[in-house]
Amino acid sequence: MLMFTKGLFPVFACCVMLLLLTPTPGDSSSSDDSEQSLKIAQPLELTPKLSLQLKLHAFLLWCSVGFLIPIGVLLIRVTHTVKSAKSIKVLFYCHVASQIVAVVLATAGAVLSIRNFENAFNNTHQRIGVALYGFIWLQPVIGFLRPDRGVKTRSVWYLIHWLLGLAICVVGIANVYIGLHTYQERTGRSARLWTLLLTVEVAAMAFVYLFQDRWSYVVRQEEAALGDEQSEGLSIMYPANDHKEVVVMP
Repeated sequence: MLMFTKGLFPVFACCVMLLLLTPTPGDSSSSDDSEQSLKIAQPLELTPKLSLQLKLHAFLLWCSVGFLIPIGVLLIRVTHTVKSAKSIKVLFYCHVASQIVAVVLATAGAVLSIRNFENAFNNTHQRIGVALYGFIWLQPVIGFLRPDRGVKTRSVWYLIHWLLGLAICVVGIANVYIGLHTYQERTGRSARLWTLLLTVEVAAMAFVYLFQDRWSYVVRQEEAALGDEQSEGLSIMYPANDHKEVVVMP
């Protein structure tokens, strides 16, 4: 029963995301009107308080889905190439800690948005944000329900946890980009510098993510080469005994 409930979590989350992102037929005209009104509206007038709240919201979500969650993915991938049990345990707890902090920061950003911003959910950034919050809160629940090693459902759990983590990273980073674009569009202030910094960070993390597998391959090749050299050295030190036996006739 527990595993059946765990299997329903991702399905339910996907259904919620589709419902949030898909506009209803009755709201098509109102959404079109709202989009047109946004296009012709004057830039949002920023008060010092609102400006601080927007920057704090962006900072919290950037740290959460734009940094800590990808860092957690990289940490858990490092454990695949580490042989020391102690190092694996340390990396695992760092992974858990980074994800817990990421959930706390994302929750703070959500509360800040709900309390202080206009949330009509008539634009892409807000709709993706709501679905993303649901996935972010769902992921640690799946993580804490991890089956023990050797259980048949462990592979299914790992696949769901891995795919959901990657989806949160990709969708979260994409929504940060969308948020920066929305901020620039609504306020008339340039967000080019922050977009450039985010791009540099994402490129660096993607490079590390892709390089991890290649580095483990290089290490295996070096170990194989050392093994071949050692075997060749042993064959030189201890040559085969291929001399002919001399038979003494009586």
